[in-house]
Amino acid sequence: MTDHIQTDEEWMQFAYEQAALAAEQGEIPVGAIIVSNNQIIGRGFNAPISSNDPTAHAEIVAIREACQNIENYRLPEDAVLYVTLEPCTMCVGALVHARISKVVFGAMEPKAGSLVSVRQLFETGYYNHVFEFEGGCLHEKCSQQLSAFFKMRREQKRQQKLQERQNGDQNQS
Repeated sequence: MTDHIQTDEEWMQFAYEQAALAAEQGEIPVGAIIVSNNQIIGRGFNAPISSNDPTAHAEIVAIREACQNIENYRLPEDAVLYVTLEPCTMCVGALVHARISKVVFGAMEPKAGSLVSVRQLFETGYYNHVFEFEGGCLHEKCSQQLSAFFKMRREQKRQQKLQERQNGDQNQS
């Protein structure tokens, strides 16, 4: 009996579940896992607000956990990061330093994406380590998760403004 080798889509589903945990805590729903030797060695979700840490992006949290688990600041040669959103500049830098071998991401990040969207950091030639990457894995599902979150957030803000206006009207009466 051979062990089942997960597909990129199956691994991305785990990252998607991490993103759902972020949304439950009011964080932007981005999730990540790091896989080595067909096992998850690190997982994380966005937590900058709840942890009061601007660096607590899903990728960074997953790198920290993976490095703690393997007791090394460098990831294994076969380590692959699955993340629901294209990494930003900070996260790409951390992934370079951690020596990730590959990144698979879901949704494109048109404002801060640093692999293919806004910046193509590896085209500069500055890095001493370059990893493979591919985007679009479960793209629709990851994009919808983010869109639904921001739609809910806009509705909450609209309701809050409406409530503030109603309270202001009552105070003037």
